[in-house]
Amino acid sequence: MNRKPPIYLVVAGLLTTALTACGVPADGVIAVGTTDTITATKGAPAPIDPAFAYDIGNWNILRQTVQTLMIQPRGEGEPVPEAAQSCGFTDSSNQRYACILRKGLQFANGDPVTASDVKYSIDRARGLKADSGVFALLSTIDTVEIQGDRKIIFHLKAADATFPFKLTTPVAGIVDPEIYDKKRLRDGFEVDGSGPYILKAEVDGDTLTSAVFTKNPHYRGSRKVNNDKVELRSFDDADKMETALHEGDIDLTTRTMSPAQIQRLAADSDDDVDLVEMAGLEIRYLAFNIDAPSVKSKAVRQAVAQVIDRGELVTRVYDSQAKPLYSLVAAGITGHSNSFFNKYGDPDVDKAKSLLERAGISTPVKLTLHFTADHYGPATKTEFGILEKQLDNSGLFEVEIKSHRWTTFRPAAKRGEYEVYGMGWFPDFPDADNYLAPFLDKDNFLGSSYTSRTIRDTLIPNSRWATTRSLASLQLLHIQDIVANDVPVLPLWQGKLYVAANEGVTGTAYVLNSSSSLQLWELSKSVRG
Repeated sequence: MNRKPPIYLVVAGLLTTALTACGVPADGVIAVGTTDTITATKGAPAPIDPAFAYDIGNWNILRQTVQTLMIQPRGEGEPVPEAAQSCGFTDSSNQRYACILRKGLQFANGDPVTASDVKYSIDRARGLKADSGVFALLSTIDTVEIQGDRKIIFHLKAADATFPFKLTTPVAGIVDPEIYDKKRLRDGFEVDGSGPYILKAEVDGDTLTSAVFTKNPHYRGSRKVNNDKVELRSFDDADKMETALHEGDIDLTTRTMSPAQIQRLAADSDDDVDLVEMAGLEIRYLAFNIDAPSVKSKAVRQAVAQVIDRGELVTRVYDSQAKPLYSLVAAGITGHSNSFFNKYGDPDVDKAKSLLERAGISTPVKLTLHFTADHYGPATKTEFGILEKQLDNSGLFEVEIKSHRWTTFRPAAKRGEYEVYGMGWFPDFPDADNYLAPFLDKDNFLGSSYTSRTIRDTLIPNSRWATTRSLASLQLLHIQDIVANDVPVLPLWQGKLYVAANEGVTGTAYVLNSSSSLQLWELSKSVRG
């Protein structure tokens, strides 16, 4: 997919003197703000081990420090070699994929990186099978073969044209066997790799408060690193992050700003901040625990789909910062279909009532909708308040909403403790397969018991034969139609990306890719006196 050109919203003038007075660092260190919080818990003590991490914030730490064989290029598109010198399928059936490592690769401690290290890292992630489910990205691998110090051959169980994309994800990151135990995860916040940066973690209790990335002198790869040091600083909320930006304590913000902040920054011509808007591939959706008695009947889930008004939801909460989404596959991705709109059309209470009556479901159906605001941003509470009113006002549902901290929410949802809950998805790579297989295949991300044998046994495997992804459209469209009929998940909206930066920082148009992955090496900053 080709990246849409970024839209620059210039929010203010060039007030160099004022910025210096506010305390913008002049030592070349670039300070970046985020509301992502990374915590080591009893249930997840190894949040940034590549074999465990499966969250956008955790991956953003790993993408700076742990090298992968392939990466997504700066302007999106097909994966290109990174730790590898070259990679490619060596057979016509897309089941044998070979890579040759670059010469002179080293870990940050100076130890050489060899093909055996790559095999060790991949086999380790596959063998540990962490509870996060991230190992499923490597599920099509049968065996990993090495030839000498630089050649790695992946023998796949079945055709998988998306495999090069999967090698760009941190679960395929190369780790040092001397440091990472093959039989257990690495607890805490230390990371050792061969990527562009070396990490120094600053921790308060069990929470990572700041990640300081220093340029790795041993790095050999395809990325051009434009700075020597970047600090990624975590904030409790978006308001504190914005204040730090205006006061010069940080140079730019990434995710997540609130809709009100974005509107204010876009409208304030007297501000000294530039706002950058980019097309995004993030989606939000409701997930159903189909084993829960209240939503076990497909008719209940279909009725929810028939009642919810995405247009009202987006307009009232996100305005132009998001758009309604009618499929699990984001708009702009090859194979996208408006399957839910095709199935349900505009919101219609009478149609929803008819669905419930035909299934013999008594109304109102009592539902509890669970959400987390600390992970997906402060607007999530408002969003779920509107969903509650839409369902209640239909007269068909009696809804309660409950908020949880992310560290509680995610494990509880995976254990099946919630009947309906709100989630976001930042794609691992920009392909329709990554919006479908993680939710519908074996060992799925949600831990859902929903199973369609047609999807798992036929449509997903057949779609992976096509190296030219448009040739997989028939299978991909069929999958989306089945999802719209069965409603194991209900897509809601697709969001844009925003970065706010003080004057003097360059590279902001590429600091986030469309999947919301941080690319800190793109940043640079002029030193002002």
